[in-house]
Amino acid sequence: MSRMIYDYTKSVLEKVSFDPLLFAKELKKALKNLLPYELERLINWLEYYTCQKPELKECLVVIQTH
Repeated sequence: MSRMIYDYTKSVLEKVSFDPLLFAKELKKALKNLLPYELERLINWLEYYTCQKPELKECLVVIQTH
């Protein structure tokens, strides 16, 4: 059975994307909960998603420091 946490995480990140601080906070939570292959998928999705929302680009530093 596929883990639904990846889809849930994407959904939460989309909902809080109006606030970069909240987005970064939820991203930190995701780093703790996702499996390595899910994290890779999330990073790919984030690269695409933040192209549309450049104000969130600096939140990706959270991933680099992980």
